[in-house]
Amino acid sequence: MAIEITMPRLSDTMEEGTLVKWHVSVGDKVASGDHLADVETDKATMELQAFDDGTIAKLALQDGHTVPVGSLIAVLAEDGESVEDAAASAGGSASASAAEAPAAGVAEAVGAAVPAASAPAGGGGRVSPLARKLAVEHGVDLAAVVGTGPDGRIIKRDILAAAKGGASAAPVAAAPAPVAATPAATIASVASELKAEEVQLNNMRKTIAKRLVESKTTIPHFQVTVAVDMDPILELRKTLNAQLETQGVKLSVNDFIVRASALALVQHPVANSSWAGDKIIKHGTVNIGVAVALPEERGGGLIVPTLRDVHVKGMRQISAETKTLAKKARETGLTPEEMGDGTFTISNLGMYGVEAFTAIISPPQSAILAVGGAVQKPVVKDGEIVIGHVMNATISADHRVLDGAVAAEFMNTLKGLLENPAGLLV
Repeated sequence: MAIEITMPRLSDTMEEGTLVKWHVSVGDKVASGDHLADVETDKATMELQAFDDGTIAKLALQDGHTVPVGSLIAVLAEDGESVEDAAASAGGSASASAAEAPAAGVAEAVGAAVPAASAPAGGGGRVSPLARKLAVEHGVDLAAVVGTGPDGRIIKRDILAAAKGGASAAPVAAAPAPVAATPAATIASVASELKAEEVQLNNMRKTIAKRLVESKTTIPHFQVTVAVDMDPILELRKTLNAQLETQGVKLSVNDFIVRASALALVQHPVANSSWAGDKIIKHGTVNIGVAVALPEERGGGLIVPTLRDVHVKGMRQISAETKTLAKKARETGLTPEEMGDGTFTISNLGMYGVEAFTAIISPPQSAILAVGGAVQKPVVKDGEIVIGHVMNATISADHRVLDGAVAAEFMNTLKGLLENPAGLLV
């Protein structure tokens, strides 16, 4: 009897899913646990696994198409059953059937009156800015490249593969070298790379947009900023990493910030709470979400894996778990459990050269910490002006849960822990 595979509900808020890429074809034998496809939910791109043994009899959904949860996306033939019989006997859905139609241009896909000529060049339709730049540099014809990114988007690896394999059908002439490095020439060069493009939102982007608007329009945000002397942390980190090098352990500055935040939340539990309409829920554990930027091939954007019970974990465990979750988020995707139940979030843009910024609260949490980079600047120590490393940290807090004084006390506790980091090790 044919086994129908439907679009699964991979998160508690998922209503529809996008089939990013099939990893099987009709006629392939699969076993329970095999990776069948990549599915984009409202939170992340995740692996779709087989739950039964059999042979792929039908793929009812093409790469890049979106259908509601529960829609038929594939059919398995059981042992002893022919592929043809299984495909013929399987049911279908309007959503799945519609998705079987060949992909059309941008205008047809979104139902807008956009001339076909305005669709981006390239086999997959969309081209990342970096890929377009590399295509010019390597003389690769975008029309001859098949994109492997989300929704067929042409990304960096596609251009590099085409350049290495000589896949360009009609090499594009490289941009002429400027005669002189004048501002006008630079501006003209940059302007020549601009191109009008209509970018369709993926499920994760839609969800992020919806949640951020809800957060900013329903939560009364306020911010408190402190400047932290980071020299003690940087010295301690240098010493610890030298000692731990033989064990393959390398602590990051963010590991110290996560540990300090957890201890500060224990001392100020209202910052580790959630607004629940007619009550405030104080959580009995500290689960910190750490924002991670996704690469282009994973759809871009941010994802927030959750470090659980951080208040009872040491620096080494925090560092290891953060690296493991960040690596999995960028390469294969996270499960709903690995992204859920956060009680506080940290967003660190210091590695991008950002000195200070404010972040938007992720409900139902009541606070988020925005961390800038440790910047060298003149500071006053013991009555003298010296060069030191200063980091700005800003908490965005829900005024329904935290008063200004409470947020200030939390930030002063955090500052004290970071400026006297020996306490983070015990």
